[in-house]
Amino acid sequence: MKIIAFAGMPFSGKSEAVQIAKDLNIPVFRMGDAIWDEVKNRGLELNDKNVGMIADKMRKEHGKDVWARRTLDKIKSLNKTDVVVIDGVRNVEEIDRFKKELGKDFVVIAIEASDESRYGRAQSRGRQDDSKDLEKIKERDKRELRWGLDVVIASADIVISNEGNIDDFRNEIRKTLNEI
Repeated sequence: MKIIAFAGMPFSGKSEAVQIAKDLNIPVFRMGDAIWDEVKNRGLELNDKNVGMIADKMRKEHGKDVWARRTLDKIKSLNKTDVVVIDGVRNVEEIDRFKKELGKDFVVIAIEASDESRYGRAQSRGRQDDSKDLEKIKERDKRELRWGLDVVIASADIVISNEGNIDDFRNEIRKTLNEI
């Protein structure tokens, strides 16, 4: 099985890339879903503060690859497929876990966008766990960098910029996924 993982800072364009994968009928597993499930199971409101707190706490208590392990259960329950996309890898420990359990045919695609572009998108996106407060967005950036996201982005197999227009970005993602 070929595994493609999207990584990038918040609001860089991962969700848009994931939608392209879905449009191409590639099964997608969003690591954030496991965190959202945990937040809901604890009876907490689904917001950036609680999602970040639970994600951080669980990594400290159960290892940096805890969300990869929880996502693996869902991937392994999938019927035979040639390729899957994993959205939201945050550290090398998660990548190592996926490679150990699923195989070495693993490609990390980093989506890059400037802080200015990302913060502009943050103001317009409406996902339930998003914050529109610039200071809270910067706190989220620091938290995700602390988890090791910068190392994942720096060591990505493929880097795609999301600074131009949305159609060019979508076409680049589509082209890259088809080539893989």
